[in-house]
Amino acid sequence: MNEDLKGNVSRLPRDYLDARAAENVSAAASSQVPVVEPEPELVVNPWDIVLCTSGTLISCENAIVVLIIFHNPSLRAPMFLLIGSLALADLLAGIGLIINFVFAYLLQSEATKLVTIGLIVASFSASVCSLLAITVDRYLSLYYALTYHSERTVTFTYVMLIMLWGTSICLGLLPILGWNCLRDESTCSVVRPLTKNNAAILSISFLFMFALMLQLYIQICKIVMRHAHQIALQHHFLATSHYVTTRKGVSTLAIILGTFAACWMPFTLYSLIADYTYPSIYTYATLLPATYNSIINPVIYAFRNQEIQKALCLICCGCVPSSLSQRARSPSDV
Repeated sequence: MNEDLKGNVSRLPRDYLDARAAENVSAAASSQVPVVEPEPELVVNPWDIVLCTSGTLISCENAIVVLIIFHNPSLRAPMFLLIGSLALADLLAGIGLIINFVFAYLLQSEATKLVTIGLIVASFSASVCSLLAITVDRYLSLYYALTYHSERTVTFTYVMLIMLWGTSICLGLLPILGWNCLRDESTCSVVRPLTKNNAAILSISFLFMFALMLQLYIQICKIVMRHAHQIALQHHFLATSHYVTTRKGVSTLAIILGTFAACWMPFTLYSLIADYTYPSIYTYATLLPATYNSIINPVIYAFRNQEIQKALCLICCGCVPSSLSQRARSPSDV
């Protein structure tokens, strides 16, 4: 029987035997080679693109203000130092948003998450603190109008700058030094890797500073109205002129404070009541307006200033328009 089987096999065509052997070899080889699965496509969150675009606009806009103040020795008064501090803080915030986008999709690690969130927290904290310092400076410039330009004011300004940047840097270092939720997700806030306690401290601090700014702006409004009334009596202005000037000053202050509240209040209140279990779309929807505040700040505090307008015109066209050089400051310019 075996001899017949061998005979039958020997009578098969040689090409058939070679083909069968090749199939067996390829099958054995394919069983040993691991199957390489295609890499998943990188999906980019549209909200992250919007935040990165916002950060780019913030960086470009505030970089102009920083360069103007840095390259003009005449802009060294306390007011311009504080405006420069605000622009620098917003510039760092914009850079932080850009870095966050790059690291989130190209270089993901715990270290990059902590560094990025630390930079964003420190820069936005410095921005809000700079707004408070500008409000304090405006109040002092009106309340102590005769002694405002003394050395004591300059020293006080430097003290404020050191305190606000020191506090902001400390707040930014907290996640890096271990106050984060990377090891315990249940303690996460709406912004990972910040803990809910950390977010609550930041939110309560913001509400406190907003209340202080509101009180200061109410006092500034009273001083502006009193000054406008005195100027109207001295120059025998009509009551309507006094009313228009006062209304303009109060409207300016209302726009400044209202813009600040509209940008930051939604995210502040949401951070207090929500945690990591809430949908991320709510976090994006409330955080995005907060970034818009850094876009609006240069328009309100820098580009409306007459001296900065002159410096910008000199850089752009090499001349100062006559409308700027002849413009007088009024009580409504607060």
